[in-house]
Amino acid sequence: MKKFFLFAACSLLLAASLQAQKYAVIDTKYILDRMPEYKTAQKQLDDIASVWQKEIDRLQMDLDKMYKDFEAEQVMLSDDLKKKREDQLYIKEKTLRDLQKSRFGFEGELFKKRQELIKPVQDKVYNAVQKLAVQRGYDFILDKSEGITVIFADPKLEKSEDVLRELGVK
Repeated sequence: MKKFFLFAACSLLLAASLQAQKYAVIDTKYILDRMPEYKTAQKQLDDIASVWQKEIDRLQMDLDKMYKDFEAEQVMLSDDLKKKREDQLYIKEKTLRDLQKSRFGFEGELFKKRQELIKPVQDKVYNAVQKLAVQRGYDFILDKSEGITVIFADPKLEKSEDVLRELGVK
């Protein structure tokens, strides 16, 4: 009989503690898609990327033409001219790859432009989420747009330091 009451008391305490935590779920993609400033920023990014891609495509066509011309003429070229043309092709190809990398690569110009245009809108959404969480007393806000991601967590619930102490890590 004592075990039953102890189990019931523990169950009630556990249920009460779980009820105390409030959480919400949002879809940031849905939110961003309905914000005019996000649409404007995204359109600017798309336009910039399109111009850059057309430039790279033009350069690639020029390079392809140079390769075809070289293949057609290489039989008639002297070794010195052949070497010179190969060097020109190599330099042009390297220049094209460097341009692609600087424009579209990791932390390239498009990435920086995205940070400049999109990040302020995302920060605005984040601040609104944080304000909502504080006003309504949410402990967690989860984002379902790209899998479940914790977008806000009450700092008092952070227990990483406790785990480190338990592990003996300072």
